[in-house]
Amino acid sequence: MSLPRRRLALFGATLLVWMLPGAPYADPVISKSYSYFSIGGRTAEDLDAELERRGPLTRQTGFRHPGATEIRFGGEVTYLESEGRCAIGGARVTLTTRIILPRWTNRKRAPDTLGLIWDTLSADIKRHEERHAEIARNHARQLERALLNLSPARTCNAMEARVGEITKDMIQAHDTEQLRFDMVESKNFDARMMRLLKYRAGATD
Repeated sequence: MSLPRRRLALFGATLLVWMLPGAPYADPVISKSYSYFSIGGRTAEDLDAELERRGPLTRQTGFRHPGATEIRFGGEVTYLESEGRCAIGGARVTLTTRIILPRWTNRKRAPDTLGLIWDTLSADIKRHEERHAEIARNHARQLERALLNLSPARTCNAMEARVGEITKDMIQAHDTEQLRFDMVESKNFDARMMRLLKYRAGATD
């Protein structure tokens, strides 16, 4: 007879809670929400200054940004002891993302040229943050699959250590990919914006 052993583990900085024993979960539990901060301004220079002054402050960079995505991993793991071995009884990864975007209060009163610039910029900010959320979702799925595919260990202490190692490695891989994405986007920003502005200007002619 297999007896479930429930333990606590850590996914990054989020404490995992105990779960009832059962079959492995099929997919991570993923949620996404949006929040907005307001900016004013009547010129392109005003908009730039407002984004720099009111944008969300990120701990990683220590700077304010025109948008941000808050990401929090969590989850639950069950260990099963049977015949001197310990296996994963179930694993569920949770992911909570909150996308923070700017909202320009003067948009309806803006001249066409400035409105075009804002529409192009705000759409690119949203696309950028949505990609951050997508990267996190991909890693949440990879982490859950990796945990469910763990082979049995001699003890549940050893299995718990393996869960911790895999989780740490996956979170580090996630952070590295997010940083790489930001670096590429930053290098290509000017060229991307010019291309998008020309495309939108042509579409409105």
